[in-house]
Amino acid sequence: MDKNEKIRLLIVDDHPIVRNGLREVEAINPQIQVVGDAINGHAALAQAAALQPDVILLDYRLPDISGYEVCRRIKAEQPSAHVLFLSSYAEESTAATALAAGADGYLLKENDAQKIADAIISVAHGGMVVDPVIARTLLPHNRTGGGSPEQKLAQLSPQERKVLHEVATGKTDKEVADALGLQTKTVRNYLDHIFSKLSVHSRTQAAALYLQGNSNRD
Repeated sequence: MDKNEKIRLLIVDDHPIVRNGLREVEAINPQIQVVGDAINGHAALAQAAALQPDVILLDYRLPDISGYEVCRRIKAEQPSAHVLFLSSYAEESTAATALAAGADGYLLKENDAQKIADAIISVAHGGMVVDPVIARTLLPHNRTGGGSPEQKLAQLSPQERKVLHEVATGKTDKEVADALGLQTKTVRNYLDHIFSKLSVHSRTQAAALYLQGNSNRD
C-alpha cells in the first residue's frame, strides 16, 4: 500500500478496557485509522468482511473462536489483510500456532503503545514483526558457534530467502511453490538447504529465526 494512505485498523479483544486503550495508536501515529473493533471471533470475522481493514490487531484468546482460527479464516477470505497478534501468552506452542495460521506478527501485550503502533505500520507495508521474547522461545536452544540471526540469514541465497519469507507467512510447501513458480519438490530441496545453513530442524524454528533477524534489522 502507499505510504501516505491511512492504515485501516480493526481491533479484536474481548476486554473493553484493552480495546479502548489500543485506540491510542491513532494519536501516536496519525497514519493509523481505527475503523472498528470486535469483542469475539465471530464479530471479528463479520467486521473484517464488512470493513475490509488493512490490519487486524488480534487477541489470541477469544471467548468463542480461537485467534488462530480467526486468523486462518481471514487470511483465506482476504489474502491482502495483515494480522498482528497481540497476546499475553509467550508460550512456544501459542506463537508457533499463530505463525502457522499465517500471522504477520506476534507481540506481547506488555509492549507500549508506540511499539504496537510501529508494528502495525510495519506489517501494513508487508513487513513481519515478532516479539524478541517469542523469537527466543522458538529458536533452537543450542546456539554455540551459530552467530546472530542476521549472520545466519546472510548465508542464504536470494532464492532461499524468498522461500523462507513465504514459509514465515505460514504457507505450505505447495503454496510456496505456487507463489514462486516452483515445483513442490524444489521447495522441499530449498528447505533442506535452508535448515542446514541455519542449523534448525523445523519450519517453525526457521520462520522464527527469519522473523527475529528482520525484527533486529528494523
